[in-house]
Amino acid sequence: MSRATSATIHLGALGDNLGRVKALAGGARIMAVVKADGYGHGLERAARALHEADAFGVACIADGQRLRAAGMTQRIVVLSGIDEAADIAEMHRLGLESAIHHAAQIDWLAADTDRRPLRVWLKVDSGMHRLGFAPGEAIAARDRLLALPNVNPDIGLMTHFANSDELDDPQTRSQIACFESLAADLPGDRSLSNSAGVLGWPQARGQWVRPGGLLYGISVVAGKSGRDFGFRPAMTLSSKLVAINRVSKGEAIGYAATWTCPQDMDIGVIQIGYGDGYPRSASAGTPVLVNGRRAPIVGRVSMDLTTVDLRGHADAKVGDAVTLWGPDLPVEEVAGHAGTIGYELVCGMTRRVRFLEDLS
Repeated sequence: MSRATSATIHLGALGDNLGRVKALAGGARIMAVVKADGYGHGLERAARALHEADAFGVACIADGQRLRAAGMTQRIVVLSGIDEAADIAEMHRLGLESAIHHAAQIDWLAADTDRRPLRVWLKVDSGMHRLGFAPGEAIAARDRLLALPNVNPDIGLMTHFANSDELDDPQTRSQIACFESLAADLPGDRSLSNSAGVLGWPQARGQWVRPGGLLYGISVVAGKSGRDFGFRPAMTLSSKLVAINRVSKGEAIGYAATWTCPQDMDIGVIQIGYGDGYPRSASAGTPVLVNGRRAPIVGRVSMDLTTVDLRGHADAKVGDAVTLWGPDLPVEEVAGHAGTIGYELVCGMTRRVRFLEDLS
């Protein structure tokens, strides 16, 4: 038999979250970001549930290959663009669009002999300083692209925010001003907003928004869950109790003896660990739900098993259901105890986790 650990994907939640983004986007078209295997929810599964999106944003050509093989006909934008000259042929074959963020990519396009026009997005570094042309270089880069016969002259413009999850952030205001100053006299669609931009920066909608985490019901704002903004979690991670042990006062639990029983008590053992993708950094006190009620983790998360304090759960028994995160236990809360963000947790499921689908 397989392990009890499973991730249930709520397909209806994905669709509802897309509808919520549309309501917030003020008429902008939606480029649903499905990179990192659909934020850990399954690329094809997520794309099917998000089929009403106007386009998909992916991290690499391989994602585009999978989406086309799954029958997706929407526009697909490779957000990091072509990585080498040989990529261009595959971009043509699949009908993908490329972000252009570096002069080397323009050089590869200029040397390519296939004259079919490729649709591109010029990426501007408005202040994040990761990918993109500096504002002083962007116009010249765009002019080079326009001069190429194998580039569609309808060139989009995009940028990426660094701090838009802080909803009154001066850097985001500065990035918006930088981008708008550059783009003011240029034609073409604009795309500025990620999930946080959709939530907190309506002046940055442009013609396209690029939501990621919100589609999966995950908050991008510290101290808030997706549900606080009207979004539904799309993943429930669950397992079961495989043992309940009576442990004496003063005895330590787990590797490195990091937690000691303050009294004689029952310790539950959950069939999940960092080998499944549950974070080893989850500290003592991280909540789980045992039969729908909260109980705190104690001791150190190990590869296969995690221990939990069952005081207050006198009726617990081996085989009982345990929820690690889901609609009734926000992944953002668990991530806070682990010193990370919800995105990392949902993206971190390993191959031994069973994935199930639910229409709700």
